[in-house]
Amino acid sequence: MSFSIRDEMPELVQQYALYLRNIRGLSPKTVEEYCMDLRTFFRFLKSRQQASVPFDQISIKEIDLPYIRSIKTVDVFEFMNFVADERNNMSSTRQRKSTSLKSFFQYLTVHEKLLEENPTENLTPPKKAKTLPHFLSLEQSIELLNAVDGPDAERDRCILTLFLNCGMRLSELVSINLADVIHNNSTLRIWGKGNKERIVYLNQACLDAITQYLAVRPKDGVKDRNALFLSNRGTRISPKTVQALVKKYLDKIGLSGPGYSVHKLRHTAATLMYRYGHVDVRVLQDILGHANLGTTEIYTHTSSTQIEEAMNANPLAHEAPSKKPLSPPTKSSEEENS
Repeated sequence: MSFSIRDEMPELVQQYALYLRNIRGLSPKTVEEYCMDLRTFFRFLKSRQQASVPFDQISIKEIDLPYIRSIKTVDVFEFMNFVADERNNMSSTRQRKSTSLKSFFQYLTVHEKLLEENPTENLTPPKKAKTLPHFLSLEQSIELLNAVDGPDAERDRCILTLFLNCGMRLSELVSINLADVIHNNSTLRIWGKGNKERIVYLNQACLDAITQYLAVRPKDGVKDRNALFLSNRGTRISPKTVQALVKKYLDKIGLSGPGYSVHKLRHTAATLMYRYGHVDVRVLQDILGHANLGTTEIYTHTSSTQIEEAMNANPLAHEAPSKKPLSPPTKSSEEENS
């Protein structure tokens, strides 16, 4: 959690942030999102008595345990209505805010035993709208790899190859160390969300890309000798640098815009493995490092091509209608008299 946000937080929220980071092992970004949700919640509660103060300037620093004990279930439901109606939060954002509140009050009630009643006990998270992930086609993926050039070509091609073959997250790629690449059994150790370790097997394309990059990886002036991928300054490559190089090559093959990003390469890897490799969804779950199978199942969606093939597989698909027009049915005597 950044210092600016930490300074705004009440002491209980700061303690909760430490619990999330050190006990539950959540990433700094996730902890910050939870705390920002709590900041919005407490500002909403206080805004009802401070209508003249701009919402973003409402201080929550002085909020203490007695104040939190005064929060009722109705306050929580009013907040959820507020973020839906007044702030136009999407269902996914409201779902996260609901999770943030439930986690915080669960921490105070069960872990710290500071509250006797949990005001979020009956709060049901809104259903997240299911959307199909965007991904590159096989042809576009090959075109992206072939678009790599320049002085950092070996490094950039290796990065894109790992994204498209292993389906790793941006944070996982930049954190790879040289020691994580195990050549004798062609595996790679990845540290995922919550610092969870998983092992992925490297195919020949990945092994070749890593070998070619290591042959030109700088040896002099390196500041982080453990890091696999280095910046031009000899430091561990940053997420922003990776995002910039991915965007550069996507732009180069005509795939620019907000719909294309590093994360789309993760979606691409998962979709290609499932569609072309017929990978079992549970194996795909292990490869991607998903905690829940439901998260992985989004990649089992059918494509328009698969739907067309299924329709054409119907034995009646090519049954032509009779060229002889059918005679209209004659009415029976009962129908004529009715």
